[in-house]
Parts: sequence; structure tokens; C-alpha cells
Amino acid sequence: MNAIRRALLACALLGAVGAAAAQTASGPLPDLGGGHRATAQKGLKRDAVCTRCHDEMDPKPILAIYQTKHGARGDARTPDCQTCHGESMKHLKGDPNVKGRAAPDVVFGKGAFKVSDDKLREEVCLACHKGTARTHWDGGQHATNGVACNNCHRIHSAHDRVRDRKTQTEVCFGCHKEQRADTHKISTHPIDAGKVVCSDCHNPHGSAGPKLLKKNTVNETCWQCHAEKRGPFLWEHQPVNEACTNCHTPHGSNITPLLKSRPPFLCDECHDGPHNSRTPYGTGAAGIQGGLLPAGANPNSNAVGRACMNCHVMVHGSNSPAGAYLHR
Repeated sequence: MNAIRRALLACALLGAVGAAAAQTASGPLPDLGGGHRATAQKGLKRDAVCTRCHDEMDPKPILAIYQTKHGARGDARTPDCQTCHGESMKHLKGDPNVKGRAAPDVVFGKGAFKVSDDKLREEVCLACHKGTARTHWDGGQHATNGVACNNCHRIHSAHDRVRDRKTQTEVCFGCHKEQRADTHKISTHPIDAGKVVCSDCHNPHGSAGPKLLKKNTVNETCWQCHAEKRGPFLWEHQPVNEACTNCHTPHGSNITPLLKSRPPFLCDECHDGPHNSRTPYGTGAAGIQGGLLPAGANPNSNAVGRACMNCHVMVHGSNSPAGAYLHR
């Protein structure tokens, strides 16, 4: 037993000597906690200037910010109150030219003070949140229409509704009423079920594509989910190549599947010649559907009153050698 103890003690001593030698060779180990503690103390000291008045008794949930990433005092990047609202010396010490208490340098929300200019609020946020998904913010539809960051985001809240898939659409529908009505139609994407949300297709912070789409074109955005419609196809349908929205409306329709109009009327918008005519437009459908047939023509009883897709089933494109007319 004594021999075993002596062996274990020798191993421990050898390990300690090895660790000391390694530490001497590479220098002293850094203090990983000291820098973070100093950063936290500095941030809390600056916050204390504000929180001595804006405490848990404040009507707004000011202190809830410490439950968010903006309140993580152990992170050197974390802002403090004055980082966003400015030094606000007139608000703290008073302004003889202002009756009552002067406003902070930057006011984000509605309350006792007038909300600051949209551009100023944007600059405060973009000082940290720049690049990546916000590269195209300047010149985007939201920026040019006076929408600032805090119109959608809630900073002093543990739950930012626009970043939660369950509540994101409620925030967007606060302005986009028409799209909200579309989602309650017969044929829609599963938005109400929470399987599709606005940010799946749109980048609200700006985009190089139309309508704030995440991709450069409508089709590229749709193909993220509908990959089977991408092709390439041996026989292509021109309006499909141009944009999915030539035939479909993405937010909702009373015609399945998300169609802008019922066939054959949807097809008639392009194929406007008699079905079996020799017009340059090829095989249009308007003539036979409307009963306007050339003299001596015998209508096909299977086509009269039927939808175009009863025969032309591969409307998105066909890879069959015999599919020139999108039959198969």
C-alpha cells in the first residue's frame, strides 16, 4: 500500500513540475476574468447615471434590457445607455432654456419627449449593426419611407417580437395591411401556421433585388423552397422563366394554387389566338373557349369548356422529347 502511495505521489510531482516548466516557457497564463470584470464595472457605472431614475418603477420596462444581448455586461462590445441615447448632459443637469427636464440627445420611443429624427436613430444603430444583412439599408424601401430600427425592434425587452417566428408577421402586418388580408384567402403559403414568415423571402434591411427580396430575382427567391420548378428544362415556358409572379401571387389568392386568375382566363392573357389557328401566337386558347372558331372548324369536344392544364400539364417546363407543347 505504501509503495502505491509513493508511486502516485511521484506522478503528481512530475505533473506539477511539467506544468510549471510549460508555464515558464510560454509566459504566465492570462487572467481571462479580469478584463471582462473591468468592462462590466465600467458599463454598469455609466448605466447607473440613468438607472438611478429609470428603475423598475419606470412605466416602461427599462431594466429588461439586461435580459438581452444589449445588457450582457461581460461582453466588451455591449453598449451602455449613453452609447445609444447620447451623453445627454442637458437631460441630466438641466437646461435653463427648456421648461422642465430637457430631452435626451437621442429619443427612440414615444413618451414625454419628441422622438428623434429617423436618420439620427438609424445612425446610432448602424454604428454597431453594419454590414452583412444591412448592407443595402440606405436607399431601401424602409429607409426611404421613414421606418427606423425601433419601429420594428424592441430593445428594452427580453422578447423582440420581430425576431421571433411566432410573432414576426404581426409586426410586419402592422403596416402591410393588404398582405395581411391576402393571407386569409383560400390559397396561401402556411404563414398563419408559422411555417413561412416574411423574412424567409424578404430582407427588411434592404436588398439588391425587387420588393426587398432576399435574392436578386423573384425566381431565385421562390426556388429556395420550390427547387423542382427550377429546371433546366428541355422545353421551357417563357413566363415561368421571367417571373413566378406572372401567374402566382405569393401572399394569397382565392384561386388555387396561389394563381392570379382562373385557367383558362389566366392562359388567355398570353395565348389570345384561336386554339388550332395558324396565328403567329401559336396555340392560343381564347377562341375555342369563347366559341370563336374559324369558319369550317370542328371544335374538339374534349377541349371545349375545359382548363388548359387538362392537356398541358407540365406548365413549368418539360423534359420529355415529346413535350414541346408541355403535354408531358
